[in-house]
Parts: sequence; structure tokens; C-alpha cells
Amino acid sequence: MIDQYPYTASYTGITILVPAWAMAGGAEAFLGRMDDPALADSILAGIEFNIVNDRGGNDLSRVQFALVGWDRSLEGQTLRDWADREGLDPTPATGARLVVEAVRRGGASAIFHAMDAGDVTRIMAHPWTMIASDGRLTQPGEGHPHPRWYGTFPRVLGRYVRDEGVLTLAQAVRKMTALPAERMGLIDRGQIREGWFADLVIFDPNTVADNATFTDPHQYPSGINWVLVNGSVTVEEGVYGDVRPGRVLRRGRN
Repeated sequence: MIDQYPYTASYTGITILVPAWAMAGGAEAFLGRMDDPALADSILAGIEFNIVNDRGGNDLSRVQFALVGWDRSLEGQTLRDWADREGLDPTPATGARLVVEAVRRGGASAIFHAMDAGDVTRIMAHPWTMIASDGRLTQPGEGHPHPRWYGTFPRVLGRYVRDEGVLTLAQAVRKMTALPAERMGLIDRGQIREGWFADLVIFDPNTVADNATFTDPHQYPSGINWVLVNGSVTVEEGVYGDVRPGRVLRRGRN
């Protein structure tokens, strides 16, 4: 099976650019290895390789900071922006040293713009693919999250169903509901059936759209006017109500 979010960028800690062996034991062990000149050369070479060939996309501008506790001004900025601010040549070698510096200061999370739009489309159309945000709850206005946290599902419904026709509406809904519920072993959920839990999202297929962007991620989608969780209305005419009928779901239990 496959799960996918409909964007050409990933999101994780900045240490994803560091060779796995160098991070063994955590950040403290990593920094200890950096104090050994022989190991430091190999680590920097490995980070540079990953910037060129992996999530760095061979361009410091493709690494965009998301959460930077030690310097909030970098949130939303790129590794290239940081290099420019410090008056450094924006090369992969410079990027490698800045990655190490970020770890020294406490780490950071980042958005990595290194995926192909054609791959996103092909993977989405595969019958095994389910739609998932790979995101989490975020405080509106806090940090610079990946827009997938706000826009994954409306982006599929608006762009890839209505605008581009990659999926039919029925296919998209199944990939968001019945297919993952079946895969995860959730009982009496994922379909509209008598006696099943009423988890419903009522949207306008003509207007549903994601509004969150990589430059301005804290934006709710359009076209979703009603949401019911376990039969209780949590969004009414586009307005959220402080109702909390949700429950923890476990495989094989309802």
C-alpha cells in the first residue's frame, strides 16, 4: 500500500541531511564526532552529497526552514537566505557547514523542495495509493509549517479531481475514507452506512480548494462548510464550534 500527500516538498528535521551513521546516538554524539577532524571531513562530505543528490535538490534555496527555536527570523527562509545573510557563498559546502551549525544551536525542522510533480500525479493515480497529510495539529500562526497540514485533502479534491482530472471524485473520496479505514482495521467507519459512525465532511466540489502555500501556510481551505464527527456537528456553515466528540481509534475496535 501507499500513502501520499499532494505536494512536491517533504518535511522533517534538518538532520535528514546528515549521514545516518553520523547521527547515531543523537545530536550530542554527532557533535562529538564533529570534534574529530578525520570524522568531521567525512560528515561534511556526506551532508554535501545529500544537499546535491538527495533532499537538498542541489540548491540551498530548496531547503526552507519551518521551526527554528533559536532564530525565529529564519522560519520561512531558506538555507540560501541564511548563507546570504552571513555573507557566505551559497554552495553545497557552505550549506553543509550551516547544517552543522543548526544542529549545534539546537536543531530545526525544514521543508525540502526536491520532488517531481509528475511523480506526484502518477503515484496518486495508482489504485493502492491512499491520501494522507503526514501532518499534525498546529497552532495557527506558530512557526512556518508545511502547507499539507492545512491543505492536503482539499488540494486533491480541487486541483487533482476538479481541475486536472487525475482522479474521479469517487476515487478521491475512497482514497481518503474507505480505503484507509479498511487498511487500518477501523470498524464501522469510512463509509456512509446505516448504523456506522457518522464521520462526515460536506463540501462543495465546485469551490473546494486549498489556500495554504509554502510562503503563507497558515490558511484554512475553502468550500468545506459542514463537518460531523461521531454524529456531532463540529463545523457549521464554515464556522468551527468547540465540540469535541472525537475518540481514539484502535485497530479492530469501534
